[in-house]
Amino acid sequence: MSCECCSSLCSSGSIPPVPKSKAEDERLENIRKNSPKPFYIHTTTLFNSKTMGIEENISFLVDPAIGLIIEKIQRPSSTIENLSSNDIDLSGKFVMPGFVDAHTHIFLHSYDEADNARQKRDESFVERIIRAINHCKIALMSGYTTYRDLGSEGMQEADANIRDSINRGLTIGPRLFVATKVLASITGIKTHTENSIGGTKIPETSHACDGEVEIRKAVRTRLGMGCDVIKFFADYRKRIMRYPPLTPHPYISSIQFPPEIPNPDIVLYTQHEMNILVEEAKNADCPVAAHCATNRAIKMAAIAGVSTVEHGYWCDNETIKLLKDNNCILVPTLTIAERLFGDNFQTILAKTFKAWEIGVVQACGGDTGTFNHGENIREAELFVKSGIPIADTLKSLTYNGWLACGGHRCGREFGWLDVGTAADIVALDKSPFSDLSILRNPSFVMKDGKTYKNDGECIV
Repeated sequence: MSCECCSSLCSSGSIPPVPKSKAEDERLENIRKNSPKPFYIHTTTLFNSKTMGIEENISFLVDPAIGLIIEKIQRPSSTIENLSSNDIDLSGKFVMPGFVDAHTHIFLHSYDEADNARQKRDESFVERIIRAINHCKIALMSGYTTYRDLGSEGMQEADANIRDSINRGLTIGPRLFVATKVLASITGIKTHTENSIGGTKIPETSHACDGEVEIRKAVRTRLGMGCDVIKFFADYRKRIMRYPPLTPHPYISSIQFPPEIPNPDIVLYTQHEMNILVEEAKNADCPVAAHCATNRAIKMAAIAGVSTVEHGYWCDNETIKLLKDNNCILVPTLTIAERLFGDNFQTILAKTFKAWEIGVVQACGGDTGTFNHGENIREAELFVKSGIPIADTLKSLTYNGWLACGGHRCGREFGWLDVGTAADIVALDKSPFSDLSILRNPSFVMKDGKTYKNDGECIV
């Protein structure tokens, strides 16, 4: 079987991989000419985020032209011989892969400073871009070499533009995987105003879509606008304008006699609609993240085949088991939950531990941006507080983050350190097994073979 545009096909009938062009080879050669030569990174204590064990006396050869580890060496002792001038000696430090935050919003800053509606309404496009650039720098210096950004919060596709600017070296920050606008049922998560007739308008946060035709078109639009992941709201509070919450909405409810639960989370899509959404994304080999609060929405999203469930605060045991059975990753966003739910937060911690106990894969992602970037590591601390062992928590902070971002769909392996993985490396002055708080202050940060922080000092 063949076609006019391809002279030979493999025996299975599929189109073979397109070979690298001469121009691509020349581009890589130019990068090599202008990059430092390969160098070694020497360690004495290395955390293996796949096995959750400690490896001793490992050295890596890093090629900065491609940002990858190209050789791994087991030294016979802690002694480092023939240390070259461009080698990096991390002996005596606790070395691990760069951190991954699996649920962030680069265009948001702490709600303690301004709520969601006021940030979108009152802050200019330029201000929000500058804030996002600063957030990315802060994240990288905190050890986060990868961010999954799940919604541009009224900034349309600007998250994809920030991603590309980082990739092109115009600014610094984590490797970004972005959703652009999130999908939701009509007025599902829209921030409303009472003065909409008069012209008061807040930028649209979501891509509204209902029914098979609209949903397929919305997914295709997001793909065309450059998203790395499709995010949709499986449920949300629908009756904002009848029963506005005290925060983050600027209005106080005018309903005199509201019901006991005036504005509960309700499922926004049918099972068929969720199935169509996931099917369309998977047709483009794109992962899907589902915002879920209710057990019903979580179950529907899991059955539809989403890659990750975000939040899932009130999962019961049946729902947790369904997540495991459907290979769904849970991103519990404990850090924002700690701020939202007061005494009920203990229930959420217990659920998080139960999910770990059952064997659900969980990734650290705190809904960062609703609280300050740079405080991301609170999520890992809360994993440990729930009862999850430190080693498993470090895996959730690294390798499981890669899985949440899409795994092999990411185009690059990160979250663990081995031949062929990204040279994303963090070093701590002591072991987090003896002092968990040390995760808040990495003394060394490398991303893609380039050092951004050394001996606690930013060097970019």
